[in-house]
Amino acid sequence: MLRSAAMTTLTAASRSRTRVRANGLEHSVLEWASHGTPAGHALLLHGFMDAGANWDPVAARLAEEGLRVLAPDLRGFGETHRAPAGSYYHFADYVADVAGLLEAFGRPTPLLLVGHSMGGTIATMLAGALPERVAKLALLEGLGPPQGELGSLPDRLRRWIEQTVLAPPRDRGVGTMEDAFRRLSANHPLVAETVLREKLANLVLDLGGGRVGWRADPLHKTSSPTPFFAEGYVACARRITCPVLHVSGGPDGFHVDDEAARLEAFRSLERATLPKAGHMMHWTDPVGLTDALFRFWAGRG
Repeated sequence: MLRSAAMTTLTAASRSRTRVRANGLEHSVLEWASHGTPAGHALLLHGFMDAGANWDPVAARLAEEGLRVLAPDLRGFGETHRAPAGSYYHFADYVADVAGLLEAFGRPTPLLLVGHSMGGTIATMLAGALPERVAKLALLEGLGPPQGELGSLPDRLRRWIEQTVLAPPRDRGVGTMEDAFRRLSANHPLVAETVLREKLANLVLDLGGGRVGWRADPLHKTSSPTPFFAEGYVACARRITCPVLHVSGGPDGFHVDDEAARLEAFRSLERATLPKAGHMMHWTDPVGLTDALFRFWAGRG
């Protein structure tokens, strides 16, 4: 489905926001346009409880280097519509959404697919299912969560039913902007205050009366009914044919116990480390991260 030009609004000198229909949902997508004919395209997938706007300034710098950059809000985050009543947020849903977005944007090629954390898991699954669509894949500690246990399924299903059917979550105000800042700061103690305040603006809604609430669907905070199976992630990784870059945030980043085994599944792997960045590397070290991404894209290691 093609985008409607009438749905695009300019939000900054080099950035626009577009509403795109994909996989049955209306998605909000930010675009940073390069000057002249782009040398390639980059699709940036954010992580859990984040938003597409928080890729700036990484996206802006990539655009300055000649790439057309797209950063969607994933379903139920930012300004993208939430999952319809009776549905949920499974990894397969995100993958189908992103595949639909690529169709809506005319299958941009060559494509640099970048995923942070949860977005990296989605990117790996997409590139494994549709390897011909991706020229290069960059994973920012996006190797999936820890291995789940099949035996946990009954308990997980019970908890999920309790949280989504018997007592479904509701939108609730967080309090003041300072209350929201304290919550965000507690979750990301390694991120500077100035950076947190900048990113927070993209994560909350003004409820009036000096109160704010999170933009994200509260359903995201419920427990998934199915455990994560590393074997499936590895199977997708083995199907990927393009070069892959894994970026680590150093010792304060997020690392699963079997990280080495998951990385070994990629047939063409490069590595980069931002030793002091931590997990939220696109917030804490956007310059170092963008340099690593562009070196990888340009083929200079």
